[in-house]
Amino acid sequence: MAEGPDREAVDQALASLLDWPEIARSPQLARFLAYIVGRRLNGDTQSIKAYSIAVDVFGRPPDFDPQADPIVRVQARRLRSLLDQYYLGPGAKDPLRIQLPVGRYVPDFIKWDLSEAALPDTPEASSGAEETAAARPGHVTVSWFVLLVLALGATALTYALSTIGLRQAPQDNQVTVSAAMQPPRLRVLEFQNLTGDTSLAPNISALAIELVTDFVPLLVVDVALGGRADPERAEPEADFSLTGIVRADRDLEGEYQLSAILTDLAANSIVWNWSMAVSREQLAERGGIDEIAQELVRRLGGTRGPLHDRARQLLSQSDIKGQENFYLCGVLFSMYRTSNSPGLAERVGACIEGLPEKEREGGNVLAAQASLTAEGVASDGSALAVEDRLAQADEIMDRAVRADPTSSFVWEQRARLDEVAGEHDMAEAAYGTSLQINPANMDALAAHARHLALIGQLESGATAAQRALESVPRTQVPDWYYCAPAIGALSEQDYRDALTYAERCARIDVELGSVLAVLAAQGLGDAALVAQQLPRVLEVPSFRQAGIVTRMKQRGASQALVYRIANGLTRAGVPASSLISPY
Repeated sequence: MAEGPDREAVDQALASLLDWPEIARSPQLARFLAYIVGRRLNGDTQSIKAYSIAVDVFGRPPDFDPQADPIVRVQARRLRSLLDQYYLGPGAKDPLRIQLPVGRYVPDFIKWDLSEAALPDTPEASSGAEETAAARPGHVTVSWFVLLVLALGATALTYALSTIGLRQAPQDNQVTVSAAMQPPRLRVLEFQNLTGDTSLAPNISALAIELVTDFVPLLVVDVALGGRADPERAEPEADFSLTGIVRADRDLEGEYQLSAILTDLAANSIVWNWSMAVSREQLAERGGIDEIAQELVRRLGGTRGPLHDRARQLLSQSDIKGQENFYLCGVLFSMYRTSNSPGLAERVGACIEGLPEKEREGGNVLAAQASLTAEGVASDGSALAVEDRLAQADEIMDRAVRADPTSSFVWEQRARLDEVAGEHDMAEAAYGTSLQINPANMDALAAHARHLALIGQLESGATAAQRALESVPRTQVPDWYYCAPAIGALSEQDYRDALTYAERCARIDVELGSVLAVLAAQGLGDAALVAQQLPRVLEVPSFRQAGIVTRMKQRGASQALVYRIANGLTRAGVPASSLISPY
């Protein structure tokens, strides 16, 4: 980037971005980009802050609190991701690039030399501190002693990390009720750079900032960056710390290993650890650091993860009547989503009723209430006809979206309701919005995977389902996460896996899972197994009310899947009339 950027070139680069459909379809992101570029060009970088962006771009009131409302951080992550996509695709040959550094809102204007970009070994000149992260590594002289220390240190750390499971002390089960009732306090510390490449240091340092940014929208973790506990305080500043290292992979040249460690500070014990292979390109580019942060948050941030073990244990063993709060209601709802238990649904409803009136009107709480209404009974406990409860749920969901239009959880529930109502295009759009706001929402990802597989987009559904399964602790995986893999396995004629997945799916999604189990049993050529699975299909109340194939069409099943279901059930002896009419 040259000092004193050419305004005309920047204006042209901005115009190209604003014309790109991926940005043009989001007026908020377009305004955000134009705002920060304009301020930078006018030399007004000091005013490019979260507060001014929130007020001037996103219409937040003057009393806006950046710590309480993550709108700017969420939209900055979205914008950063789209900029990376643009310059990997339609903007690959643009002579000047507008980039948004991790952890900042002041854009960089970078002149892009295609001839140099094609030569990875050619060092690039850097013309300022703000370009450090983008500059290529120069020659670094390191003494043999330093290299030896780094090598020995990395080896020791590798051994320590590989034996964590053997050496880990048991968790302290004497957790106070008060600690379990509040969102866990997480302090994210800077990851250590043990790569020996000093040019990677700025981006590795920025990983902690990006992690904090990605944790904030979850609302169920009280997250802070760096620092140490204050010995003068009666309580520690955090319940957990998250840190890690990045080191060179000794077996693969040019590859690195990133290891993350979660420590319970009260018990002084490691409760979770994870490693991933990363390339130098991922560490050197802003988009790569963002992807790494999102992967860590996917595995650690959701209410099924280790940060919330205390709350789940409390809720499994205790009645919290009179002590309800937003956090506990959220964990309860996650437990309900895991099992679909009517008893847990009642507990979630009771938890919501116990919240202060102002909290009950929050977007997430209203969305949970709408989902419970759509999936069960009215708030007063009386049974409702399907049409009535869907209409009531839709009214509550509209209020939820108005109350919090930037909540991933709200849009996930909106998508589920649209799907139940047969509005499949709207459901797809809502799932997309939910995951764009928070890619770490694994329930949204798994639900989207199921919907994609159901409507015939098997490849996308299988990819999403696999990511969701890998990101949730095995003991916390809901059975309905296996619905999309069951459809995929049937398509691949892997009938043994299809049966295993379908039976798990059927525990929660009895419609889809029971039908898929019959088809898998037929694929195995096991008549006795077909006879065992078929009664479960025939006893599904919604099938009896509408007809099996008719109901699956309402759920958006693709033509190929509908044909396969009709053909398989006919072969199993189900009358044709029962496929299309009540029985």
